[in-house]
Parts: sequence; structure tokens; C-alpha cells
Amino acid sequence: MGTSGKDRRIDNIEFNVGDIARSKAFYGGVFSWTFTDYGPTYAEFTDGRLTGGFTTGEAVRPGGPLIILYADDLAETQQRVEAHGAAISRPVFSFPGGRRFHFIDPDGYELAVWSEGA
Repeated sequence: MGTSGKDRRIDNIEFNVGDIARSKAFYGGVFSWTFTDYGPTYAEFTDGRLTGGFTTGEAVRPGGPLIILYADDLAETQQRVEAHGAAISRPVFSFPGGRRFHFIDPDGYELAVWSEGA
């Protein structure tokens, strides 16, 4: 590892979104992320461990790598995801080490949420 402690680790994730306020409401409401605005076309988010950004500077590009979030209570998190308008694209399934589900956010990105246990 390099001296920064960030060498070869995910440092930032950026979403091209159609509406920054809508994205902030969704991710803040579901996952309690916090935000710092940097002008009208960019907002940084943090989950307390990882940072990223929402930008309207480019066209929305659904797809790309699957971003997987962790939840202590998978069922409660799925309820929050659905209550904030996301569609479940893959219902809860088990895999070695835990369970997860996939959802489509308001801009069409597919993400997953996993939890340990059966």
C-alpha cells in the first residue's frame, strides 16, 4: 500500500444524473448519505466512509460497474429503497456469505445491497 492508505482502493464513485436534488433525496432518504454542493452541476456525497459525486455535466449513462452497498437489515433497507421509488430488479437471493438484492435507481443505475447471514 502507498503512503496515503488509498493506493489500489476505491476512492470515488461518480454518477451522471438527470436531477441532483432527486438523487440527493433518494440516497439521503434510503442510506442517510450527506452532501456538499459544489455549484449547480455537482454535489459530493459521503456515506461516512466513501465519497463520490452526482453531476449533471454529462449525459446519464446507466450501467457500468455494479456498486454494492452493505446493510445490517436487508429487509428494512429494501423497504426504504422501494418507498423512495426504486424498482427491485433482482429479488433477495442467497450467495456464499450472505444475501442481497438489486435495484434500479431513479436515473436507471443498477446497484445492489447485501447483508451477512442466511
